[in-house]
Amino acid sequence: MPRSLLLTGALLILAAPTAFAGDRGDDHHARGCARQFELAQRMDMESFRDYDAETFRAVHDERAVTVFGSGAKFIGIDAIMTALGSHFANREAQWSWTEVYRVVDGCNSAFILYETVYEIPRIGFRQHAYTGVTYSHDGRRWLAIADQGTALP
Repeated sequence: MPRSLLLTGALLILAAPTAFAGDRGDDHHARGCARQFELAQRMDMESFRDYDAETFRAVHDERAVTVFGSGAKFIGIDAIMTALGSHFANREAQWSWTEVYRVVDGCNSAFILYETVYEIPRIGFRQHAYTGVTYSHDGRRWLAIADQGTALP
């Protein structure tokens, strides 16, 4: 199946919880939002790991901000995609993450703290970090709005 068709299907699923607000009330809506969030955060992490720039862009708010462990900051998804261009183009970095902490405020906002490792074995690069990602629900879907890395030894 073409990647664009898969992305379209996933984005439709991400928008689905607004349909849950009908007959069954807020509890059903909240469960739908939680399922939607689980998919959105997984798509965020996996699209970066899998060099899927199209999906990575789609799960970020246009106004997103990224702060690298080095302190370099990039505001707006276009600036973020430019900063990450070599990651997506070279397809050689290895990205792994473990969730450390999570808080979700209904269908409003969420934060996940990951312990991450970003490696490029060919050049001997390895960065171990805490990466905090904040998500916001725009009324239809979850979008990453900020991520910040803090380098660890």
